[in-house]
Amino acid sequence: MNAQANAERPSSNAQGSPENVAVALTIAGSDSSAGAGIQADLKTFSTLGVYGLTAVTCIVAETPGKVSRIEPASARIVREQIEVLAKSFPIGAIKTGLLCTVEIVSAVAKAIRDLNKRLPPRIPLVIDPVFVATSGDPLLQPAAIEIYEKELFPLANLITPNLCEAERLTDTKIKDRQAMRRAGKKLAKKFGTVILLKGGHLPGDRAVDLLFANDKVIEFSAPKIFGVATHGTGCTYSAAITAGLAKGLSLETAIMRAKKFVTEAIRNRFQWKSLHALNHSI
Repeated sequence: MNAQANAERPSSNAQGSPENVAVALTIAGSDSSAGAGIQADLKTFSTLGVYGLTAVTCIVAETPGKVSRIEPASARIVREQIEVLAKSFPIGAIKTGLLCTVEIVSAVAKAIRDLNKRLPPRIPLVIDPVFVATSGDPLLQPAAIEIYEKELFPLANLITPNLCEAERLTDTKIKDRQAMRRAGKKLAKKFGTVILLKGGHLPGDRAVDLLFANDKVIEFSAPKIFGVATHGTGCTYSAAITAGLAKGLSLETAIMRAKKFVTEAIRNRFQWKSLHALNHSI
């Protein structure tokens, strides 16, 4: 109760005040299985010592491996959540996850543009372009991808597509490291921002991600953990990067630490034994 009361008064000087605690905002969907989305982001923020705020974009009825139904929130309430939080908390970084509809993508872009005008300097923004679930279920209206490209991507400090999302954004197949480099360079040039292309699904013994920034390519690599069906790794990874940025870390350092964090999360994953949760969550 006291912790909650203090959290609601970010400028308080009382004992336990979060005055010097880093704050991050996630704008994403609610995952009923708590392995991805808002729930994964909040768990990641908390573990990394960051106070997490949420703007819920939709409710997803899912279990690991199956999306049953998605109900979007109204664009108005999504924008209102962002605006009221920005007036009350010292947000150090923002990430987006599942935005679901054209209207929500556009509303989020407008809210962030307004926030940047009102509260300079610009708050770091990490965009995880969640188009398809790990299970293969589509999560985003096709028309919304165009709004991402026109309105939201130009505001990003970092975009973190996986290979499937990069293929959709470049209209090319990515089957090896060379194709991955070509796609990453194409995306960085197309959107004029930094790209972290996640290559964990390529063949090989290591999960290699490539950062494309200022005409440089930086590699982040970790041993691949075989024999698992993960759920929520992209959300956790981008949330960990966002937490690092909220704490004032450089982008490269934030990614390096996030890569280690998500690798450990996969290694120490929960292994559900119930009939309806046979896949693994981190």
